[in-house]
Amino acid sequence: MDLLLIALVFLLLAAAQAVLIARFGLRGFAYRRAFSRPSATAGDTVEFVEVIRNRGPLFLPWVRLESRVPPTFEFHTKEEVDIRGNNYHKSVFTLAPFSQVTRRHRVLLKKRGHFCLTQASMTAGDLLGMRLLNRDMDAPAEIFVYPALVSWDDASLPSSRAQGEVGVPRWIQPDSFLVNGIRGYQPGDPEKEIHWAATARTGELQVKTHDFTADPRLMVLINGQKSEDQWGNLMDYEQDRIEYAISLAATMCLSALNQGMEAGFAANMPLDEEEESACLLPGRGAGQEEALLRGFARLRIQQSRTFPTFLEQLPRLTGADVVILSCYDSDSIRAQMRVIRGLGNSVSLRILPEVPHA
Repeated sequence: MDLLLIALVFLLLAAAQAVLIARFGLRGFAYRRAFSRPSATAGDTVEFVEVIRNRGPLFLPWVRLESRVPPTFEFHTKEEVDIRGNNYHKSVFTLAPFSQVTRRHRVLLKKRGHFCLTQASMTAGDLLGMRLLNRDMDAPAEIFVYPALVSWDDASLPSSRAQGEVGVPRWIQPDSFLVNGIRGYQPGDPEKEIHWAATARTGELQVKTHDFTADPRLMVLINGQKSEDQWGNLMDYEQDRIEYAISLAATMCLSALNQGMEAGFAANMPLDEEEESACLLPGRGAGQEEALLRGFARLRIQQSRTFPTFLEQLPRLTGADVVILSCYDSDSIRAQMRVIRGLGNSVSLRILPEVPHA
């Protein structure tokens, strides 16, 4: 009789704690996570910090948190975590009343990218597993992983090393105060450059032309196609040469900025989930280096348009040194290079080397 009474009391207590946890256990529950810094370089190791808090008076025997993580994150941790298939991160916690648990995981960032973790799936239960609670929680965590830089020698600025065309650095741009003549209006000419007196004399729109003054500008253009007849997007194992191009472009831009030049880049690939081709025009000063590196991190290797079409639709550039990074050469690329050169730029084409697949 005593054993039956004890068993009955135990069952009643178990049912009571299951009901209490089900109704009130998660009212004081909070979870947040973050990386130890907002940006890093591919190959760096950062900390991934999880903070879970129980602000309620009930003991939570176990809470499991699961979320999808990029396969390029390599976790090195002694905590109770499980990385399944390099895609799902799982942590299990036990929380006393009015307590907080902080866990720090070391994560190797193996690849460039812009990574945004959004939701986590939470499952909690009572001591005997009589009731399970499930909830999807917003738990944002973001990090920009910049491309690893290449050798400074490999990233030399326009010179005779360029393929197909010998690049002649100009490092000049028109000086608005040095007017040296007039010419016929061309589509894209700014309205402020129209010479109204000459227009009235000739009966056709005329614009001012300027002498050039030294002011270095570098524009790097990345071709996201591996061949001229590529029609689909590249598989992961086919992207190594394009990844090398992104690293090379980043190194060239940083080298230019360090030398006091303006630098920018564009590619026939979008940023994150955008649809338009990436384009960051040359600039310098505070913030330009970070803007460039974040742009390179956000580049998605997916063809937004063919490279010749991309060159044709590129914003009008003048007085810049343009470097094209491409896996191949073609007549259509050469034709667009002549157009860009005709606008007062120097243009060089650098053919990317084969890169062994990692």
